[in-house]
Amino acid sequence: MSYTGSCHCGAVRFRLHAEPDALTTCDCSLCVKKNALMTRVHESQLELLSGIEALSEYRWNTGIARHFFCKHCGIYTFHRKRAMPDHYGVNIHCLDDFDYRHLPVCAAEGANMSLHGDSLRDVWPGPREAS
Repeated sequence: MSYTGSCHCGAVRFRLHAEPDALTTCDCSLCVKKNALMTRVHESQLELLSGIEALSEYRWNTGIARHFFCKHCGIYTFHRKRAMPDHYGVNIHCLDDFDYRHLPVCAAEGANMSLHGDSLRDVWPGPREAS
């Protein structure tokens, strides 16, 4: 199964070669502000069809996660994950004609992931049940 997706203006187009089976929210400051609802896929399952020149990248904190937005319309399309750098989180709302409402939602505890500094946690606790 595959699904196509895009940003709002259509400059960035991609194909997801996977059947989304779960969704994730995250409480880090970036995901909260962009109201992200994501599905996770291996890098081999995300194909950029057009618009690489329209993508803008944002990195913060450790600089590992790479968040991609359309530089024309500002829509967050996907990001390369910090905790799983060979996976992408894909904005489920960017998929064309996909009904996500039947999928379970997990909540990632991004707000408590380690930051640069002396009081870092050794282990990320992983996802929790969405409330």
